[in-house]
Amino acid sequence: MIERLPSNRPPERFYRGGAQISSFRGEASDAAFEPEDWIGSTTTIFGEQGLGLTRLADGRLLRDAVTADPGYWLGSDHAARWGADVRLLVKLLDAGQRLPVHAHPDDAFAAEHLGHRHGKAEAWYILTGGTVHLGLVRSVGDDELAALVEAQDVDALLGLLHQVDVAPGDVVFVPPGVLHAIGEGVLLLELQQPEDLSILLEWRDFALDGTADGHLGLGFGVALTAVDRTALPREALGGLVRPSPPSGSAFPSGADAFFRLERRPVDGPARLDPGFAVLVVSDGPVTLSGREAPRGSTWLVPAGEGPLDLDGTGELLVARPPAP
Repeated sequence: MIERLPSNRPPERFYRGGAQISSFRGEASDAAFEPEDWIGSTTTIFGEQGLGLTRLADGRLLRDAVTADPGYWLGSDHAARWGADVRLLVKLLDAGQRLPVHAHPDDAFAAEHLGHRHGKAEAWYILTGGTVHLGLVRSVGDDELAALVEAQDVDALLGLLHQVDVAPGDVVFVPPGVLHAIGEGVLLLELQQPEDLSILLEWRDFALDGTADGHLGLGFGVALTAVDRTALPREALGGLVRPSPPSGSAFPSGADAFFRLERRPVDGPARLDPGFAVLVVSDGPVTLSGREAPRGSTWLVPAGEGPLDLDGTGELLVARPPAP
């Protein structure tokens, strides 16, 4: 059956945030360093054994439940192609301070250097607007980038990136390797490949030791080779940042190979197509197979449950893995 998911907010992260998640979800929490809610997660925080994983109401880890019956959870076509690999991680992220300039490796780098199945493409659906930083305004040489990281020249690093204002309903696709940072005050829903792999180029004002933890244990000489150092022309930003349509597929088409997000307005009785999904109620309440789903609630839908009956007035954000 479908399952309502409580918050899954790893504590004591290295950047501030969390109040906007509490407000969106209607929860009472004043934790200052819980800026992420890992929703329907079969992924752990990098270097951890269990932190980040979703636990179901019956006590099982979602990861173990999917491994035991991938056909039920993910659908027969997905399971035939990818087995028990969910190929999706969904988060709410509240940037209580600007995040550091960073990038994520692609599949090939993650496999060669880390032995991981995936790199980390990601995309954002903006819930509360602000400023994001994305892509290089000019190409940067290896030596220059390494020197900026070593010097922790934060102003220069941030100045290398395009600054883009985003509003609620906008979407941003961040391919692997592309440098980016999320500005203070932004609340977003993030879909990503199911890995926690970040290469941090700055850490001066954050609660972490970047010299030890910023390079995935590889050293910056290796880690920075995963960063795309070529310029992203301003006119090309339109392929990565745009308003989403009011209904249907939300992300730019380049994200389809990694994950999918659908905006689904609800206005009276309707049905949601079958398939594994993580649902976020962005406006409500609505009902899901007769169960009341208030704004800010999150839900897990196994493929084996078939179509989902919807009713009420509101909106769902429907996150799914790539089509098999």
